[in-house]
Amino acid sequence: MELGIIGLPNSSKTTIFNALTRGDRPTSATSSGKLEFHTAVVDVPDPRVDALSALFKPRKTLYAKVTYTDIAGLDTGMAQKGLSGQLRHRLSQMDAFIHVLRAFEDASVSHPLGSINPQRDLEVLDQEMLLLDLLAVQGRLERIAESIKRAKKGEERQTLELEQALFERLHDALEAETPLRDLEISEEELNGLRGFGFLTLKPMLVLVNTGEERVAPERFVAYDHRHTVIMSLQGKLEMEIAQLEPEEATVFMEEFDIAEPALNRMIQASYQLVGLQSFFTVGEDEVRAWTVRQGAAAVEAAGAIHSDLAKGFIRAEVVTYDDLIAAGSMAEAKKAATLRLEGKDYLVKDGDILHVRSSL
Repeated sequence: MELGIIGLPNSSKTTIFNALTRGDRPTSATSSGKLEFHTAVVDVPDPRVDALSALFKPRKTLYAKVTYTDIAGLDTGMAQKGLSGQLRHRLSQMDAFIHVLRAFEDASVSHPLGSINPQRDLEVLDQEMLLLDLLAVQGRLERIAESIKRAKKGEERQTLELEQALFERLHDALEAETPLRDLEISEEELNGLRGFGFLTLKPMLVLVNTGEERVAPERFVAYDHRHTVIMSLQGKLEMEIAQLEPEEATVFMEEFDIAEPALNRMIQASYQLVGLQSFFTVGEDEVRAWTVRQGAAAVEAAGAIHSDLAKGFIRAEVVTYDDLIAAGSMAEAKKAATLRLEGKDYLVKDGDILHVRSSL
């Protein structure tokens, strides 16, 4: 899973990126406006992995991963100017966006629009994305119309007419300034749209950087859309915590009365925002969190571990995390009848522990 960190120039995106990745990219310099991408892979914090590791004492402990990419080069007027092929390609690859909004004053870093106004900044980039999607939809509708003229009656024409109806729905929504993620779109329709990389179709985590204040995001922005999460955090403070050693970070958080880094919640929220969940494999060699989509069947989870496990799938031994922790071991879970056998169509739940039996 890859999430793109976006925002206007000097919105404090790099501070958030550093906090997420324990990085040290410069944050004080004024944005150059150049097209830049900086990427890092981050563990998804999960206390269940820690507890399973303590129980099995494996040689390796591996967490689920999420990739964050800091994307520079987004600004007002980008839809009118057009996107470069490189930027459009990178944006289309993202599974979701984190839109960073600056809600604090800093005399050393000017705001490109002259003042601090998170609601305005949110709407500015939203409008750019809506327009970019609208232009793409209009272009596709023109091509569909030309294809319908040439198509003979039958399956090909019917397919084109169905696509035309879908894109007309998208066009109407975008003209009404409605993000595409607000629409009811079937899974089949979504599969057909994935290749277009529509920006407003992607889930959005709106992140308000409140500077030195601990303030709820609702004080700064109102944003009611589907597949959207709104959070606030103290960016600079979180970056400082992330760059400390664990023992020092604990003391630091106690001093500031912080129970848990906000970034942990942010990483978990972004993981869930895309519709993903974790299941686990355990043993003396390795305890590991694996990522699958919500609603995935056991055979799909087996394929996430290794393609051969999916091809030769026989059955899966399954126990929930809570039942295993309560039992204290796999043997005790089996005695308590909480370890069960499931077939390939079993829908994996978040926190399931799987052992896949395969003929390969």
